[in-house]
Amino acid sequence: MCDLCPRRCKVNRSLGEAGFCGATDKNIKISRAALHFWEEPCISGTRGSGTVFFSYCSLKCVYCQNAAISRGLSGAEVDTVRLAEIMLELQEQGAHNINLVTPTHYVNHIIAALDIAKSRGLKIPIVYNTGGYEMPSVIERLKGYVDIFLTDYKYANNKDAFKYSAAKDYVEYADAALEKMVEIAPIGFENSFVGEDNAPAIMKSGVIVRHLLLPGKLIEAKNVLKRLYSKYGNNIYYSIMSQYTPLSKASDGIEFDEKLLHPVNPDEYERLVDYADRLGIENAFIQDGSAASESFIPPFDLTGVLKKS
Repeated sequence: MCDLCPRRCKVNRSLGEAGFCGATDKNIKISRAALHFWEEPCISGTRGSGTVFFSYCSLKCVYCQNAAISRGLSGAEVDTVRLAEIMLELQEQGAHNINLVTPTHYVNHIIAALDIAKSRGLKIPIVYNTGGYEMPSVIERLKGYVDIFLTDYKYANNKDAFKYSAAKDYVEYADAALEKMVEIAPIGFENSFVGEDNAPAIMKSGVIVRHLLLPGKLIEAKNVLKRLYSKYGNNIYYSIMSQYTPLSKASDGIEFDEKLLHPVNPDEYERLVDYADRLGIENAFIQDGSAASESFIPPFDLTGVLKKS
């Protein structure tokens, strides 16, 4: 009975039953597996992050820019052996790491695939790229498997979490999961933060916490940064994001906020960055206005997913 995420749907996925996320245990659905250059510099580096985009999601935010995969509309099914092969192929392509995007509902499959891949020579760091809505017990299971946690901290309060992601307990679980991530993944870099020829240093272990500024949510965003900094200081990295991309009204039975049809006000983002500086945040990544563009959304066209004949 599935209890991999805080929704704890208790469905029997081995029999093909699907809970909130939409995934079953019969196979793993993946939409893209390729080198990705649009993550934080210490993740993408110069050669790219070996990114595996899993289909389905335990949050399904109404404003999701990857709705085609979070709703399971895109992707092909593979087994754990093929997932292990994909990881090794990305390593052969020169990836700095293996970046598992929206992995929560496939944790069991991922652990099995990592055991196979590591036995066949997988050596690069593993990145767990999550929306932050995680069970601490599941994060604990990833000790020894995951080196870097690239996690969202989406909301300052559960009212917004329920409105936008139908997650009435998001904050409590995001807090508990983050605490466990910091415990098992201390910060570590390959070299100095600016490497040779001005190349970015590559993170080998640690935690990066992302917060996406939503339209009209400056106060809430400040509260998130204050909450995180008061507990973790500069022992984590912060990614303060402006790339919110207005798409179209979502469905899923969740009331859509008309404010989300507009991009983030650049002045509000600048004020958020200034606030982070005043707090004392030193380890931070920020974005320019061009990040709020659909061109930053990769094509979910099964690149790298299926085995070449």
